[in-house]
Amino acid sequence: MSPGRAAYPSGGDYPRLARRLGLGDAVVIGLGSMIGAGVFAAFTPAAAAAGSGLLVGLALAAAVAWANATSSAQLAAQFPESGGTYVYGRECLGESWGFAAGWAFVVGKTASCAAMAITAATYALGGEARAAQVVGLAVVGALTVVLTRGITKTARLARVLLTVTLACLLVTVLVIAAFTREWAAPSAGVGDATAYGILQSAGLLFFAFAGYARIATLGEEVRAPTVTIPRAITRALGLVIALYAVLALLLLATIGADGIAASALPLLTAAQAADVSWAGVFVRVGATVAALGALLGLLSGVGRTVLAMARRGDLPRLLAAVDPGSKVPAVAQLWVAGAVAVLVLLTDLRHAIGFSSFGVLLYYAIANASAWTQTGEHRRWPRWVQAAGLVGCLALAAALPIGSVVVGALVLGVGVFGRVWLQRRGVARG
Repeated sequence: MSPGRAAYPSGGDYPRLARRLGLGDAVVIGLGSMIGAGVFAAFTPAAAAAGSGLLVGLALAAAVAWANATSSAQLAAQFPESGGTYVYGRECLGESWGFAAGWAFVVGKTASCAAMAITAATYALGGEARAAQVVGLAVVGALTVVLTRGITKTARLARVLLTVTLACLLVTVLVIAAFTREWAAPSAGVGDATAYGILQSAGLLFFAFAGYARIATLGEEVRAPTVTIPRAITRALGLVIALYAVLALLLLATIGADGIAASALPLLTAAQAADVSWAGVFVRVGATVAALGALLGLLSGVGRTVLAMARRGDLPRLLAAVDPGSKVPAVAQLWVAGAVAVLVLLTDLRHAIGFSSFGVLLYYAIANASAWTQTGEHRRWPRWVQAAGLVGCLALAAALPIGSVVVGALVLGVGVFGRVWLQRRGVARG
């Protein structure tokens, strides 16, 4: 933050959310948000990009994610309120940077919400596209009802979904490991992979790590935030890095990089290769429940960012309303659900991972730049960590598929220039 500038006040002229989440609740929400996206979505396109360099891409994505996580934790301890990097960017860099971060997050993660809704429905139904859209809408509606009833109910459901997901993954991994007859030796090198392919793989895999942002966006609802948020972010990310490493090694050792790239559901393919197709039921149940957990975390995170932006006039102030009973941003949550429902019906979601990764990487680039400005008692990690995170985010964003980069840049540009135009007309702050 700028020298001499006070931290954002804990009070304000708007209704506050209730601090009801403990350390365990925050870790569970972060884990649920990450595991759903990564295990069942990101490995396939990442393997197609990196080939034999998949493990190197995973390590690079994990390193960038860790740098970003420490920046987010450092910032969240100083600014413990809803909004995440939207708030940090405003307070440390200026209003325009904050808006850019918030807009990138809302747009990218709204698309991710739609992708997770369709993913859950598709795995549950076995691939019927039209039925999946209908069920996807029902899923969004049901989870929104939970979200509007209070953050503690959200945390309880997240815990149940995470438990089921981890149980299914554990059974799947143990069965595949026990019945696989021929093992390949996963290469720790890059083989014939290109540097660009590895960078693109890391950018796509970063999509799988981004869920810890949900902890920061819930900062206003966490007890003892200066202690709880940093611990929750680093613990959740550390556990997920370990899980992804185990799964990547298992997949490379059973079906290889080419098999991962060719399969929409690599764990199911690995089960078939081990001649235990019956284990596919655990994969499908795990995929469905994991997608539900990720969707729950995504919806809550986007809703809190919309709340923060509405409080400051960057979105309609109606969205800043807080339900007096449940102490959650019910209006913002309903608005997000409506936007997700439209995307479920109308959007081709094949490129959702790349588009979401582009927005999230820019979001974290601003987080790293914001953390760079912090001084004194607010600094927990050296500045070179934030510098590495910033450079890493920009490099991975630039290496994403060109379509994702172009569309992401256009959408971000429309939001930023639209805000400038509205401000000049005196509308944005109305």
